[in-house]
Amino acid sequence: MSQAVKIGMFSFAHGHAVSYVANLRTLDNVEISGIYDDNVQRGQQMAKRFATQYFDSAESLLDQGVDGAIVCAENANHRPLVELAAGRTGYILCEKPIATTLADAQSMIDSCARTNTQLQIAFPVRFSPPVQQLKQLLDEGKLGRVYAAKCTNHGSMPGGWFVDKALSGGGAVIDHTVHVIDLLRWFWGAEVTEVYAEIGTNLLYSDLDIDDAGMLSFTLSNGVYGTLDTSWSRKGAYPTWGDVKLEVVGEQGAVQMDAFEQHVALSSEKTGKTQWVNWGSNMDLGLVRDFIDAIRTRRAPSITGEDGLRALEVALAAYRSAAVGQPVALAN
Repeated sequence: MSQAVKIGMFSFAHGHAVSYVANLRTLDNVEISGIYDDNVQRGQQMAKRFATQYFDSAESLLDQGVDGAIVCAENANHRPLVELAAGRTGYILCEKPIATTLADAQSMIDSCARTNTQLQIAFPVRFSPPVQQLKQLLDEGKLGRVYAAKCTNHGSMPGGWFVDKALSGGGAVIDHTVHVIDLLRWFWGAEVTEVYAEIGTNLLYSDLDIDDAGMLSFTLSNGVYGTLDTSWSRKGAYPTWGDVKLEVVGEQGAVQMDAFEQHVALSSEKTGKTQWVNWGSNMDLGLVRDFIDAIRTRRAPSITGEDGLRALEVALAAYRSAAVGQPVALAN
């Protein structure tokens, strides 16, 4: 039997942390060595929930000799935790977006490179079977030359620190753009060269002082033109939290892809509405399984810090474009 892989969890500020730990616990020979959270009550609650130890400092958790660190802090707090862990563990999985500024993102990448630490960014949508099937279709050239990609990423308004720009870096646009841009870069190995965006604040929620909707138009270096409708438009009555959908148009045909299509409709008097309940694949499980495999096999991560930086670059360019009312060119 292989030796257990020891994982340290650094913050439960992001809701994905709960899913990551729950899925890690389903894997053989994976041990949650402990939890650090600057919110003591939350950290202690999570340590109790997952039957592990709470540490009152990130340093003390790193002192346990973890094989990998998972960082799920607020976006602005990714950098200090990643740089603290770099060199004290061999592998780091950091929640998206990688950071709130390109300077922070580059510093994280550089710190990991200097210390021979492998930095992976949490883009779990790559592990959705519909997404992987679309990737295979494109790799095989079944659509011929691709002309355009129409994309959406809608969700519910998360509240909390997500609507505090100092901690989040932005609202719906930064929250949802990075996922889709990562997919498009992965599909074609191409970079976004130009972005035009119109972004709305208080369009959907009158009490928010942060963007809750945006529409991006962009061009990729391979000539593909794309649009992305990104918003926090899914209200409480909507059957699910959101969507990630792509329509890809090529010379040999068009394909529509829904990353979350695997669901059944459940109507409940208890909840007072119909909900879409997932029955199929678990992309978060795919992400953490991939992370653990990288640790075990000592390979490079499948989603790199550079991937995180490039996706962030597009989101930040969208904000600049909306501010000046003009397309913004990206240097690649």
